[in-house]
Amino acid sequence: MKDFALDERLANDSVSVVMTGLCDVRLMKDSRWPWLLLVPRRPDKSEIFELTPLDQILLTFETEKVASALKTLTGATKINVGALGNIVRQLHVHVIARFEGDANWPGPIWGHGKAEPYSDEDMNSFIAKLRDTLSQ
Repeated sequence: MKDFALDERLANDSVSVVMTGLCDVRLMKDSRWPWLLLVPRRPDKSEIFELTPLDQILLTFETEKVASALKTLTGATKINVGALGNIVRQLHVHVIARFEGDANWPGPIWGHGKAEPYSDEDMNSFIAKLRDTLSQ
């Protein structure tokens, strides 16, 4: 994991929640959706298939764990998982809790409106709940 550097845009748009075996799990700074990123701490990777087979398994396991925790914590209607990387090339996986009637339901979240930041209190509370749920 040496030589790994988080893309500046990901660093600016999110905050770290927890480090797993492979990923930096990060909360996006947009309160419209409970939205997490898993960023594998491997340098110079932009595609899942570029990871070693073991890292691919770890990413799948960690994505499932984060998605399950987010569903449990939020009671979301649907959990969306995607690895797009069209703008930010660094490999990262989005895990987003969606609810009927949320901003732009049932359409995609990308490019919809302007981010609505969390209050410090709400962000810290949500991160604490995420950490607790992920540790179970």
